[in-house]
Amino acid sequence: MKRILIIGSTGQIGSELTMKLRGIYDGENVVAGYIPGAEPKGVLLESGPSAIVDITNAQQIADVVEKYNIDAVYNLAALLSAVAESKPQLAWKIGLGGLFNVLEVAREKHCAVFTPSSIGSFGPNTPRDKTPQDTIQRPRTMYGVTKVSGELLSDYYYVRFGVDTRSVRFPGLISYVTPPGGGTTDYAVDIYYSAAKKEKFICPIAAGTFMDMMYMPDALRAAIEIMEADPAKFVHRNSFNIASMSFDPEIIYNSIKKYIPEFEMEYQVDPLRQSIADSWPNSLDDSCAREEWGWKPEYDLDTMTKDMLAKLEERFGK
Repeated sequence: MKRILIIGSTGQIGSELTMKLRGIYDGENVVAGYIPGAEPKGVLLESGPSAIVDITNAQQIADVVEKYNIDAVYNLAALLSAVAESKPQLAWKIGLGGLFNVLEVAREKHCAVFTPSSIGSFGPNTPRDKTPQDTIQRPRTMYGVTKVSGELLSDYYYVRFGVDTRSVRFPGLISYVTPPGGGTTDYAVDIYYSAAKKEKFICPIAAGTFMDMMYMPDALRAAIEIMEADPAKFVHRNSFNIASMSFDPEIIYNSIKKYIPEFEMEYQVDPLRQSIADSWPNSLDDSCAREEWGWKPEYDLDTMTKDMLAKLEERFGK
């Protein structure tokens, strides 16, 4: 990678990934793509170039790729799981129609493409514990349908046209920088915000519901390292399981109580989010990512909890 376009640069992952990449490749070589109404602000705006890039507009993507001589695209445009269920047509338009536009531009302009998949690409028939890299994927959410379809479409463009497509299946991502935005796993972000604000947490996910999670610094490393990896070692491309930690609400609650003993939580289960969570794996087997490009997480639950609370308490002045 030398010159990079981030589509969705102001979103949950994009806002942090853009800054991380600018620190590695120089700010002028990383273009922050955004849609009107979601403009970059502050350091994200000031640290490098930005451009309007609506993923549903193929010509707009092509124009920006050509203008900045882009050789790698991070396609982060998507509706998160719970939002996608309320807007399935838009989720498909952005998730699959948008990806098709990106891949066509990449085919014509010879770009590499990273498009994240998710634990949502699995379904209730998938083995739930240590879910294998290669297994049945029959999701029952529009979010999941777009993700598994995106994996297949990306593989097709690699096999048929030689487009350098690469991807990871992200677990739930936890960050102190960007507020949660409608994902099923976002309770694991909300709980830290509540704890740092000294508020009782109302948990929308039932006790005993395990899901894979990852701290954002590890997720950013994964997105960069897979694009920098030697493809000669790849057996897979779209998409690699990556894992870091798996827990249910009680476990993360007790992790926080080690540092904030007075913290309280009660359950008010959201049926929609619970049904989505129940269809996802408890944990992923990421041995293929470890073997094929050296993936290894740096954070576990306790080190993440300590860092999250310190950063959020500094922000909120508690």
